[in-house]
Amino acid sequence: MKYTISDAAKIIGVTAHTLRYYDKEGMLPFIDKSESGARIFKESDFEWLYIIECLKKTGMSLKEIKIFVDWGMAGDETIDQRYAMFHGQREKVEAQIADLNEALDVLKYKCWYYETAKAAGTLAVHDTIQPKDIPEEIRHVKEKTKVIHMLDTR
Repeated sequence: MKYTISDAAKIIGVTAHTLRYYDKEGMLPFIDKSESGARIFKESDFEWLYIIECLKKTGMSLKEIKIFVDWGMAGDETIDQRYAMFHGQREKVEAQIADLNEALDVLKYKCWYYETAKAAGTLAVHDTIQPKDIPEEIRHVKEKTKVIHMLDTR
């Protein structure tokens, strides 16, 4: 089956303008074109498009993604480079996830902190709260947030 640029854009969740830009930047060398120059997308192109969008979501630059596409077009001789690139990007994403999970724990703790204060009608309620009174999954945050608590009570 063949797809127009608008169809392809809808399927992968980007704009047609984005796909035109990718093509202009040389990131879509696998795309066929009609005699009039219209881009024609095939089913097999979607794997590439999804990978490009995935890499973009991980924070990889378009320049780096283009290098990956070029390696892909080169064939088997670039398997090692592609593997190393994906492995490195996976490590970066895992580090980002760890950072975000830590930030999420702080946000959960602060929600609990203010819910507790709101229910008591005062932030002073936290002066007498014991560690066992803090939900277990966010208890570890209290030590890290002592400075934040001092700022909240001012």
